[in-house]
Amino acid sequence: MKLKSLITAVLAVSVLFSIISAPAWGLQARQGDLDRGRDRYKKRDYVVDKRYNHNRRYPRPGLRVKRLPPNAHYRPYRSGRYYYRDGVWYSPVWGGYSVVRPPIGMTIRYLPPYYTTIWVGGIPYYYVDGIYYVWRSDPGIYVVTDPPPESEVSEEPPQSKRLYIYPKTGQSEEQQETDRYECHRWSAEQTGFDPTRPAGNVTAEQHADQSREYQRAMKACLEARDYSVQ
Repeated sequence: MKLKSLITAVLAVSVLFSIISAPAWGLQARQGDLDRGRDRYKKRDYVVDKRYNHNRRYPRPGLRVKRLPPNAHYRPYRSGRYYYRDGVWYSPVWGGYSVVRPPIGMTIRYLPPYYTTIWVGGIPYYYVDGIYYVWRSDPGIYVVTDPPPESEVSEEPPQSKRLYIYPKTGQSEEQQETDRYECHRWSAEQTGFDPTRPAGNVTAEQHADQSREYQRAMKACLEARDYSVQ
């Protein structure tokens, strides 16, 4: 009788344990499926943005990741929390972060390393991964804005040659942004040409010459800070 009671008790405990543990096992299995799913769709969830000849590769909005990329910048806005890295925005979700579009009105101090300048009524817009930024000189920030009317968009003037900048001594992204910004400010002060202002802040007759002077000043400033500039 005692043996029978002992067996019954053991079976009861086993059944109870299986009932309690089942949700956890189910959750673990579902999470494993998600992880394996991520491995399957990593490649297809990245697309090349070819608009305005931007030609850069970005993750699709809605893609979920377990962790943020290194050195992502935290940007709170109203009641939301956002993180920013290389032109891509993230927002916290259950189990990680989701790639999102930032809200209109969000501000950043520096543009990402790669962007495309377009012109709308003589005003430069900065395009990155489906997001449009405009410069506000007071207080000196870039603001996420609504897409401009497509019929009014023209691409960057051909004489505004883009510089390709490569860190030679492993400078961090934050240091690169600081150096680019400081060199931009210095070059604009030295030449009177500011590519973040309408028409470069110069007359149409001066635009080509002053643009080249600005590029030369930027190149000299960045090379002095251990960058390769082409």
